[in-house]
Amino acid sequence: MHRELWAAVELIPQLEESIIAGNSSATTTVRELKAHTEKARGDASTPLWTFAALLPWIGPNFQAVTDVAVSADEVAQLGADPLVSTLQSLDWRSFVPDQDGVDLEPLQKASPALQAAAHAVSSSSERLNSIETSPLLPQVAEPLVEARNRLGKLSENLEAATSAASIMPAMLAADSPRSYLLIVQNNAEPRASGGIPGALATLRVDKGRLTLGTQSSASALGTVTPAVQVDPAQQEIYSRRLGKFMQDVNLTPDFPTAAGTASAMWERHTGQKTDGVISIDPIALSYLLEATGSVNVATPDNSRLPSELTSNNVVETLLSRVYTEIPDPDAQDAYFAAVAKQIFDALGQGHSDPNHLVEAITRGANEGRVLVWSPASREQSVIERHRLSGAISGSSVHPSQFGVYFNDGTGAKMDFYVQRTVQLVKECPQDGYDQTVVRVTSTNTAPADAATSLPPYVTGNGNYGVPPGVVQTNVVAYGPAQAHVETAKLDGQKTEFAPYFHGNRPVGVLAIRLAPGESKTVEFTFGKIVQHTEPNVVVTPTVQDVKDVTLPTETTPCG
Repeated sequence: MHRELWAAVELIPQLEESIIAGNSSATTTVRELKAHTEKARGDASTPLWTFAALLPWIGPNFQAVTDVAVSADEVAQLGADPLVSTLQSLDWRSFVPDQDGVDLEPLQKASPALQAAAHAVSSSSERLNSIETSPLLPQVAEPLVEARNRLGKLSENLEAATSAASIMPAMLAADSPRSYLLIVQNNAEPRASGGIPGALATLRVDKGRLTLGTQSSASALGTVTPAVQVDPAQQEIYSRRLGKFMQDVNLTPDFPTAAGTASAMWERHTGQKTDGVISIDPIALSYLLEATGSVNVATPDNSRLPSELTSNNVVETLLSRVYTEIPDPDAQDAYFAAVAKQIFDALGQGHSDPNHLVEAITRGANEGRVLVWSPASREQSVIERHRLSGAISGSSVHPSQFGVYFNDGTGAKMDFYVQRTVQLVKECPQDGYDQTVVRVTSTNTAPADAATSLPPYVTGNGNYGVPPGVVQTNVVAYGPAQAHVETAKLDGQKTEFAPYFHGNRPVGVLAIRLAPGESKTVEFTFGKIVQHTEPNVVVTPTVQDVKDVTLPTETTPCG
């Protein structure tokens, strides 16, 4: 039986890969999976095995194996089999936006089957999670934990697919046209959710057909008077600028707050009411270009910017070279808008590979580079279960989740040159509570002569009190709900910091300055942590690859 169960568990990632790739091999994999789980469940149903499960001491091991066998078989029969049949009945290429729009009816019809499959996998996952592993033998506990992990991952992916199927037809305007505010965040000047809002546009959707409408920039909105009302607790942390300037709506890492504020500002400025907000950054645009292929963009006279933008050059072009080649800020905004239009035109005309497009959006969402908000409560209740909601509370937030966010204090575009790492360090419990240090190391990699070799628009030219070439950043750390932020250190020395609460999450804020070539390490200590799950950390998506920023959690030995 052990061999059958292990063979079934090993097939789960293979099944996921073949489903994502749209391979016909998924049918064969499901057939093999069912054969293994049926055999294992049958073996676990014999009278002798049932009797052994009732015995003291050894009984829980037999019962645990039975539960795994039953769960695995239910996943195969009620989850994987109907899931593959449903997905293979869909023509995924037909869901790629093009000039004729998208027929969303097949996806609407598939939604109930996806929901049933997701429920079967989720129920099985919950059954395995309820098994206490401490009394089990290692040869039983270890496969159980592995099955839990793989089933949990499958459950998460199915939940995401089910969520998408339930709201995507409406959000892609299957019934009536929609209009979204599209924000392109500029990571060269960081904000908590990514970067300062730069290019803005209305993204019109009608039965899956995408077109860009009104285009503008955050600077064109000027000062919003009277200011948009925002949550007082967030205003205390991030200042009144949250409701006064489009460039600062996302000083808060809570994207639903930022998006709602941005939508209100846009409506005041243009008179256009939106059906939601979508945010992306240049790194996410590079992922989209992997799906659409390169696009051609008209370049200003005498500039050395590339006329053909690809997934390889778009990030450096938009976050660095544009400031060297186009000194006028208004012309920079116009270039950003032109790039966004060309990429979304390519998407709207069907110039994309469906598998690569799904991969691009999924990767962008997982890294926090693609964010979505809807004012419709039903849609938002689905969105907020997932990472692309950008929420700092709710069901998308892990119980032991920390957050590290960066807000520019330079008034410039110097973050292209900043490299960071973020690491959690689990320390010994204090007074019965867990304690964790959030360690953030930042390095300014700009050239030593940055003050003169980089354009004034990039360095800030000292206009906001920060010397040219120097980078000032507000480092913001969030702890899990109900914890406390207790101390802060800068390069190992205890230092003053600003403590707050955002809802029931503790927040610590500390500003640092980095000269070219300089590194500094900030450490926030969070105590009174009541959660006992393994911690994780979410960070502001910057120019760096997120996986290079977040380091594995370190555990301090306790004597």
